Amino acid sequence: MRIFSSVMELKAARGEHLGHTEWRPVTQERVDGFADATDDHQWIHVDPERAKDGPFGTTIAHGYLSLSLLPSFMAELVRVDGLAMGINYGLDKVRFPAPVPVGARIRAGAELLDVKGTPAGYLAKVRVTVEVEGGKRPACVAETLSLYVPAESD
Repeated sequence: MRIFSSVMELKAARGEHLGHTEWRPVTQERVDGFADATDDHQWIHVDPERAKDGPFGTTIAHGYLSLSLLPSFMAELVRVDGLAMGINYGLDKVRFPAPVPVGARIRAGAELLDVKGTPAGYLAKVRVTVEVEGGKRPACVAETLSLYVPAESD
């Protein structure tokens, strides 16, 4: 984990790779739980028997499941001290270049693209790439936006 003592220290790291998370398994139970939470029960996600004969040969995780893990991945990669709060502000470009087969392991890497001052605080843009172990293409690439509000004026 990269620990930054302040948002200004984070800002100084623009352009740097922030590291990789540990590998995490993608289980059918997790996919089924996500399907229940989102009401997306498409067979390619939740029907292992039917999926055997489908385009991927197995069930696959929802693209939005990979995306929903980004805050957890970022919490494993980065901590910024000296904040009153940090909030997920949104996303810029998001793509799902490759599926995540159930039973695979995924991890994320992150690159700090920019940190800009705003009237509300500092807006950090980070490109997060979710990889499938042994995969040729990433499962998800997203530019996340986080708003960091310093506890004291920097």
